[in-house]
Amino acid sequence: MAKRLSTTDLLGKLIAFDTTSRNSNMELIHFVRDYLAGYDIKASQVKNEDGSKANLFATIGPNVPGGVVLSGHTDVVPVDGQQWATEPFTMTEQGGKLYGRGTADMKGFIACALAAVPLFVAADLKKPVHLAFSYDEEVGCLGIQAMLPDLKKHIAPPRLVVVGEPTMMTVANAHKGQYVSKTIIIGKEAHSSRPEEGVNAVEVAAELIRYIGTLRDKARDNGVRDEAFDPPYTSFNIGPIKGGSAFNIIPNGCEFDWEFRSVPGDDPAKILGHYQQHLDHVVNPRLKALDPACKVENSVWAYLPPLIAEPGCDAETLALALAAKNDTCVLAFGTEGGHFGSIDFPAVVCGPGDIGNAHKPDEFVEISQLDACDTFMKRLAEALST
Repeated sequence: MAKRLSTTDLLGKLIAFDTTSRNSNMELIHFVRDYLAGYDIKASQVKNEDGSKANLFATIGPNVPGGVVLSGHTDVVPVDGQQWATEPFTMTEQGGKLYGRGTADMKGFIACALAAVPLFVAADLKKPVHLAFSYDEEVGCLGIQAMLPDLKKHIAPPRLVVVGEPTMMTVANAHKGQYVSKTIIIGKEAHSSRPEEGVNAVEVAAELIRYIGTLRDKARDNGVRDEAFDPPYTSFNIGPIKGGSAFNIIPNGCEFDWEFRSVPGDDPAKILGHYQQHLDHVVNPRLKALDPACKVENSVWAYLPPLIAEPGCDAETLALALAAKNDTCVLAFGTEGGHFGSIDFPAVVCGPGDIGNAHKPDEFVEISQLDACDTFMKRLAEALST
């Protein structure tokens, strides 16, 4: 039997793995695999294409319907350019808080789940606890999408999925969807003194950004609304943009990322369809008339389906009981919860810490929040043993 480690012990070990999304998470995954093996729990891995990263899932107890999935992502955002008062990959305790990259988002929840493993093993579980830890959530939820087919195939339909993003241990039953696109413009290079001989890709990008602005205004003024959210409509943002090489050269290329966050009930396919129709019927014919090689392409490279509330459903009722809460909330940020919904695994979001502390220098989680999550896990063991 493995040496029992506290939540704080485990969080310190997890923080020490620099699992910034650009890096491999394999050392952390192997640590979790070996830790579970110490309790005779077999973990399965789902690796990415080059084998540099992996998801991990495991089942404790009988693999029968009605269990609970504890879901967390193992990657963290970069610390580049941030001024930290502590070492970001060494957990530091000060004033009832634990500092380090990932303490809140969301290795604190993973540490609580792992610390509860001996409790789950010792309990007479009638229904299972499933662990599901993913890679690359922070760069488009890539890992969970790769893991879903295996979860659907190997895990009996659960009663509840708990996505442990930081919510101050409040149960969130809904969040917006997120769709991130990259638009690439291929223009034609020429000397800036002879504009008629070129096709300015940056100008085309500017036109398209203005068009996205019309989609934004339409969604804000006349689109689907859900007053539970702030803002209560589908919102848009233009992200990184790059193009051109010199002030006196007509740029032959430009690209930019853009996103929209859709309220539940809005139709992302319709929004993307309007944009694609504008490219197909307005922009590309004009560009090809100037030069057959010129064109615009758009592709969605990351998406989060919305998490849609089902007030009073069995999964929500169980989550509220485990968290000892009476009311739910909605989230302004996205999670992997919507992806679980796509395979009919009912999900909520509930985890220790404050999302306001995430992605910033001196990220922290309060020890009291971890204690509350530990209590959540104890209630879970009791609920699945009856």
